[in-house]
Amino acid sequence: MAKQSGGVVCTECGWRAPKWVGRCGECQQWGTVVEAGSPGATLGKTVRATTPAAGREARPITELSADAASHRPSGIGELDRVLGGGVVPGAAVLFSGEPGVGKSTLLLDVAARVASQGGRVLYASGEESTGQIRMRAERTGALHDTLFLASENDLGTVLGHIDSVQPDLVIVDSVQTLASDQVEGSAGGPAQVREVASALIREAKSRSVPVILVGHVTKDGSVAGPRLLEHLVDVVCHFEGDRQSALRFLRTLKNRFGPTDEIGCFEMTSSGIAEVPDPSGLFLSRGTEPVSGTCATVAMEGRRALPVEVQALVAASATPNPRRVTSGVDAARVAMILAVLERRVGVRLHDKDVYVSTVGGVRLTEPAADLAIAMAVISAIEDRPLPHDLAAIGELSLAGEIRPVAGGAQRASEAARLGYRTVLDSSLGTLRQARQQTHNFAG
Repeated sequence: MAKQSGGVVCTECGWRAPKWVGRCGECQQWGTVVEAGSPGATLGKTVRATTPAAGREARPITELSADAASHRPSGIGELDRVLGGGVVPGAAVLFSGEPGVGKSTLLLDVAARVASQGGRVLYASGEESTGQIRMRAERTGALHDTLFLASENDLGTVLGHIDSVQPDLVIVDSVQTLASDQVEGSAGGPAQVREVASALIREAKSRSVPVILVGHVTKDGSVAGPRLLEHLVDVVCHFEGDRQSALRFLRTLKNRFGPTDEIGCFEMTSSGIAEVPDPSGLFLSRGTEPVSGTCATVAMEGRRALPVEVQALVAASATPNPRRVTSGVDAARVAMILAVLERRVGVRLHDKDVYVSTVGGVRLTEPAADLAIAMAVISAIEDRPLPHDLAAIGELSLAGEIRPVAGGAQRASEAARLGYRTVLDSSLGTLRQARQQTHNFAG
């Protein structure tokens, strides 16, 4: 077969085209199409075997020690909980989050904690000047002699700072603002992000120094740039929170060194980010008298049980199509629960507006909150308050049955610790029986 020449080729998947285009027609990546035969078009070349360097030969796994890769506490308990015990030497951690949520403030606090423990930290920012970072550090109390600041947008200069400082922790804010003169394209482009992340990760692995990268997010909340960035790093953390609330939550989306179902709770204050070790009472109302339309449940965030209050309001609808408004709960799940209530329990809702919300801005995504939502709606439509010491935990089926949920014993234990003497769960059997049980309590 004659050798194909000319045209352009995608460096990611090998797709070829007769003329240049901005986006690959096969893998849909931007900035990866180059002229065939150029130095960047190396896809498909034969790689010859080479002898491993001394000390890098393959060894039996039983002869290797994991002590050098153990977790090292950062000084912030909630962050260490999410990371699985601390930061691992040589790990690459990607922090993402909406603008203004507090990523830089939290990482500056981490840098100060590590520096106060005797470590050397390099904080490289491509978004702020060193004076601006110093101003925030004064406000949050993050000043330390072994915390080094650099305001750079060039990858080579940042690598030079790493050589001169010899840090124990590197923080780069953000990976989309750095650029390498060895790669074409502007900062933040797929090729630049790939090169910057790869170079920093190589430094982390070769020096056994953890590197924390801050990543921008798109409008839908995903990390901006090529998907390869999330594959390259070891840990992906997402920092989230509502601008109208001081609460912030840190979740792990990927973790090679620990669990991915943990959550860290923080609070934004005037002096910086403060961790919240026990958030049990953050998502409950402070009223002393029982109010109709409220019911408490216990949600599981990782291995942590959090009591959450669900509130519902039911009112007569003035339109042919009643409204279903939700906040903090899944709208489709609420619609299914309302259908079960009307069909299996006989609650008339087809001509009513229904509003369902959670307290404190927390978001309930697990089906264990189904029973609490149903009981809150029943309490609202009957205008009959539920007892303050009652909690509901269970998943509802389309047949009106209450199904058991994972972690039921831990949820019940946490409810008892907080003073809930009665817990409605799958032992009642059906939703109709749960409704009758609450009537007995109210009576």
